[in-house]
Amino acid sequence: MFESNGRKTEKEEIKLIIAKAIDKYKLAIRNNKITFTDFLTGAEEAHVKKALIENRINEYIKYGVKNDSDRSIIIFYPDKFSKEMVEANFSKILKVIRITFPKNVSFEHREILSGIMKLGIKREKFGDIVVYDSGADIIILDEVKKILVDGLKELTRFRKSEIEVIDIKDIYEKETEFDDLKIIISSNRLDNFVSELARCSRTKANEIIEEGRVLVNNINELKFSKKINVGDIITIRGKGKFIYDGEESKTRSDRIIVNIRKYK
Repeated sequence: MFESNGRKTEKEEIKLIIAKAIDKYKLAIRNNKITFTDFLTGAEEAHVKKALIENRINEYIKYGVKNDSDRSIIIFYPDKFSKEMVEANFSKILKVIRITFPKNVSFEHREILSGIMKLGIKREKFGDIVVYDSGADIIILDEVKKILVDGLKELTRFRKSEIEVIDIKDIYEKETEFDDLKIIISSNRLDNFVSELARCSRTKANEIIEEGRVLVNNINELKFSKKINVGDIITIRGKGKFIYDGEESKTRSDRIIVNIRKYK
């Protein structure tokens, strides 16, 4: 099914991504070689992994900068390979473009992302952008490294920056930063969390859930009463991404004080 403007619906897009991933697996087995997907969002990865489980496909590993990377690829391999052998091939699949900023100059994530998009590089061809004080590391598929490097050097904003390709093992490892929060809920239902985290009424929270703006562990969740467990990640589009760290105590009225970490 297509939307009125001719674009695929989100459901159709997911089906296509799953089909492409399974085709990559079949190609790995048929040709006895390593294959891999494009970069997947957390939601796309979750759907693909679910389909792989349903099809009893186990010969794959995921690569992202960290476990909570915004984007990652799934690498398939035939029986003759071990996971260690696949990991040894990461540098043939992935590269890092390092941008070193001039002295007293810095760029934000959105400025770097918009620059890449201006070059016509499809979003699925590059992964996380790790920004730090002196520069930024962009994870890319090896196949687009030359196009991206040449393009970035032509952008006015980066003309005074040093741009180079480095090995994936040398990527800058930046710790994920969080803000610690405490909220008070009546129970561990999803709508209670959304109401407190989005600072809105329960009625509005339910509307947000119904609109498909809430993900639990990268999967869209439409059930108001979904139970949230310790360690679950709640994403509310437009409001942020949060990890539920468990109960701290209870109020006199028996409501629950819980600990939350919000991604910065």
